[in-house]
Amino acid sequence: MRSSRPVPPGHVPDSRLLASVAEFTHHRDIDALDHSLVLSLAELVKVRTVMLCKRGESVQFPVDAVVACTHGADGAFVVEAVDPSHDDESVQTIARAMETLKTVSDVTPAGLHRLVIPIKREQTAIGALTLESDEGLNGVRALVEGFARIYCNYIALLNESERDKLTGLYNRRSFDRRLQRMLKQRRQRARALADGREERRQISGDGPQVYLAILDIDHFKRINDTYGHVYGDEVILMLAQQMRTNFRQGDVLFRFGGEEFVMLLAAQDEQTAHSALDRFRRYVAEHAYPQVGHVTVSIGYARITENDYSEIVLDRADKALYYAKQTGRDSVHGYENLSRTGELAPVALGSIDLF
Repeated sequence: MRSSRPVPPGHVPDSRLLASVAEFTHHRDIDALDHSLVLSLAELVKVRTVMLCKRGESVQFPVDAVVACTHGADGAFVVEAVDPSHDDESVQTIARAMETLKTVSDVTPAGLHRLVIPIKREQTAIGALTLESDEGLNGVRALVEGFARIYCNYIALLNESERDKLTGLYNRRSFDRRLQRMLKQRRQRARALADGREERRQISGDGPQVYLAILDIDHFKRINDTYGHVYGDEVILMLAQQMRTNFRQGDVLFRFGGEEFVMLLAAQDEQTAHSALDRFRRYVAEHAYPQVGHVTVSIGYARITENDYSEIVLDRADKALYYAKQTGRDSVHGYENLSRTGELAPVALGSIDLF
């Protein structure tokens, strides 16, 4: 059982330190690793908050995600993923530390001692560890820097197993786990919001939904046969880069293999999801790829309910994609709309083989 008694800065026993490193590096899932890292540091050092911040891919959103460990009302540690507010002073400080690759040791506007350690890989920062405490933190700087180096090396190994080698997008192996985690987080968020009257009103109506979309490059075999696999791979690589640019930070992108991609999108309603996907379809159609020229894509999507199985949702989206392929390609179709109009028969739980 983990100890919850932090020790003064600079006085961490070797046995506890080794136990903490062993605890957080036994995970094979990146989100679980992130949660365990901030909890391990919070247990080792007397702090109010430990945050792990991931670097975003754009200048506009330099911090992509934050995992924070704080003390709950009962004194126990609480670890949760939070959305960064880029207008917040602390986020701006973290972004500056990642940009300059320099450690920040200062005092927050609230009077707390703060330590920000960039997590460095080669000549860039992939994130930062941030500690806030009532006491000075200079005594634990070497400890936190050590954890940052271990985390950076370990996450590089995990990324290799979760990422597609050509595009850098998540691979099919990581899809099911990430979908289940997304659904779990949404349920937890809904329960947290439901604790207050004002928040209940906010979620009582049509809250954001999650949609699964499958994208397929039209006539991709023809591209490979005509121009060769080198140019085919270049189309796939450029398309993946365009997906990163056009979709939001919170959307999760996968390459399922070959010319097939999958996206998990959060949208207020079906029309919003359709508009985002169709906007990307048009963007691809208007772009000229080297040697190959213009390429089109077909997209099918389906809404995910909190109790769905990933296989069921994939089947719904795949049916919508098949409809797009059969009705002329270069189009976007949603399963729910096709079901309402009678173009597709609804897929119910148990209607396909799961094993």
